[in-house]
Amino acid sequence: MKLVIAIIRPERLDAVQERLRAVLDEGDHYRITVDPVQGHGRQHGEVEYVRGQPVQQNLTRKVRLMVAVNDAYVDKSVDAIIAGARTDGGGAVGDGKIMVMPLEEVIRIRTGERGSQAI
Repeated sequence: MKLVIAIIRPERLDAVQERLRAVLDEGDHYRITVDPVQGHGRQHGEVEYVRGQPVQQNLTRKVRLMVAVNDAYVDKSVDAIIAGARTDGGGAVGDGKIMVMPLEEVIRIRTGERGSQAI
C-alpha cells in the first residue's frame, strides 16, 4: 500500500479528479482527501497592492491531494495526476509535485477492516 500525495494548482483539481476517477473507480474503491494549502517553491506568489504599493506574497495557494492506493494502482494514480495537473502546452513552473510514500497500515473505523481491504 502507498500514500500518494500531490500538490497541484487549485484550478486543475477537477481535471485531476476526472483522471483519477477513470483509473481508480472500480466498484466504489476511489477515495481522496483534498486540503487547501499554501507554500512556496520556484513559482512566486502573486503581487497584491496594499495602499497602492506592490507587495509580493511569499506563499502560493495550492491544493493537496492524498490518495491511499494498493501497490497495483500506484503508477496509474501518478500518471493520472500528471495528466490532469500539467498545464496545457507541456507544463509550467508551479504545476506541482507528487510524493509516493509507503503506507504501513490502513484501518477502516466503521468495520475494523485492516490493510488493503480498508482502502
